[in-house]
Amino acid sequence: MNTADLGLPVDVPSTALFTDQYELTMLRAALKAGTAGRRSVFEVFTRRLPDGRRYGVVAGTGRVLDAVENFRFDADVLRFLREKDIVDGETLDWLGRYRFSGDIWGYPEGEVYFPGSPIMRVEGTFAECVLLETVILSILNHDSAIAAAASRMSSAAGDRPLIEMGARRTHELAAVAAARSAYIGGFATTSDLAAGFRYNIPTVGTSAHAFTLLHDNERDAFRAQVDSLGAGTTLLVDTYDVAEAVRTAVEVAGPELGAVRIDSGDLLLVAHRVRQQLDELGATGTKITVTSDLDEYAIASLAAAPVDAYGVGTQLVTGSGHPTASMVYKLVARAESGEERAPLVPVAKKSSGGKTSVGGRKWAARRLDAEGYAEAEVVGTGPMPDDLAGRQLLVELVKGGEVVAREPLDAVRDRHAAARANLPLSATQLSRGEPVIPTEYAHGGSGS
Repeated sequence: MNTADLGLPVDVPSTALFTDQYELTMLRAALKAGTAGRRSVFEVFTRRLPDGRRYGVVAGTGRVLDAVENFRFDADVLRFLREKDIVDGETLDWLGRYRFSGDIWGYPEGEVYFPGSPIMRVEGTFAECVLLETVILSILNHDSAIAAAASRMSSAAGDRPLIEMGARRTHELAAVAAARSAYIGGFATTSDLAAGFRYNIPTVGTSAHAFTLLHDNERDAFRAQVDSLGAGTTLLVDTYDVAEAVRTAVEVAGPELGAVRIDSGDLLLVAHRVRQQLDELGATGTKITVTSDLDEYAIASLAAAPVDAYGVGTQLVTGSGHPTASMVYKLVARAESGEERAPLVPVAKKSSGGKTSVGGRKWAARRLDAEGYAEAEVVGTGPMPDDLAGRQLLVELVKGGEVVAREPLDAVRDRHAAARANLPLSATQLSRGEPVIPTEYAHGGSGS
């Protein structure tokens, strides 16, 4: 397996087939009808947050930019489409020349969002924009869901570091994206080496129960690990008897033992007992890391426990019960004719059933209260009110088909921390509730 198979930046494969077939059938019909070249505006938004969530987190933007750059119909892809009779010859010729040449605006990665927020806006011809629907949504829906879960866990953990360790609980490529999203949301490290290689996220890892079971006794296992990794390593102490393991660990590594890990049992009770025992043995600087199917609620319940770090796997990479952000990609405006300078007209789905949307090319701004905290997400069309000047949330990501907004992942992580800190305090509550600030529509808009 080469690095391209892992989604890594060597010989990056085309992303063009990360596409639902209906996008190609729409393209084919629009080309035949002569409407494919109409200027169009698509927006990504969600009608509601997952049940009980107070805010969403924009994540995956950097990966979207990579995907758009690599959205190319190469010879193998075109051959597949031709052999399967998915499109006709005219459409194949058009796809062979495809390069996105439009503009993309969006909330900067790491920013928070709310129902109706125009998280990303894609502008160009109908043909070139409609093809990007599936790949954009698949990235943003997954990554934003993971980042939101990570943010809640990070908030619950306070100053205690979080380790992402969910690679064994999800698809191998999703694991890399999940580690990236977790880092944005506030996790400090990952166990996934592919994520460390691809995104320069700090990696950690010591041993599992299998390493202890390999040896004739726990002392031999601990000695082998300390001899290899030094006294600052983390020893897993719940393979057999925890109290005996802690005593043996300190005897082997000395009071300079870096940390012990607890992976089962009543973590609150066991952590208190282990802390007391470590202190009695003179290992007052030895830290305690806990794992074992943690989520934000379990982390919050351990706030009073003498725990120094948390390792989170399954609940993180599955979005802590909400594996998607339920974002949609909708046409909100299109030129009234095929003329190059034809004005845009708003369009929107108006059928019943809870899936209506608001037409028009939108701006978004966050209004602040007298103390400087967010009090409303304001979304509108037309000119932005003077009192919101300087609060525009959307930034330019792609201009004329060229990416203009790449940034380091640490900058994204810092942005999220600042955005979350700017929300009302109730944003960090884990009890069920509505979005922490309302979404208001300006210029005649209405809720979606």
